[in-house]
Amino acid sequence: MNPSLHDYAPSPAHDPIDELLQNVSVKGTKAMLLYEDLARERRLEAERVARHLRLVRQLSAVKRWERISEWAARRARRANALL
Repeated sequence: MNPSLHDYAPSPAHDPIDELLQNVSVKGTKAMLLYEDLARERRLEAERVARHLRLVRQLSAVKRWERISEWAARRARRANALL
């Protein structure tokens, strides 16, 4: 009989995977799905808020550039009037 490495490998005090499989119940998986649903909703809400804030920033940028453009046009008209 040929001994294999598996025979000499140390065994852990407890196997976390076996422990997890023994402790998981249907209620536990439903609770996990609930947490996943809540996390998904928080992520989607954060994306909606980010999208809204991006639109607000774009709108304020457009307004700012319109004011700058109007100011530059007034300044150009005054400069042409002095020439």
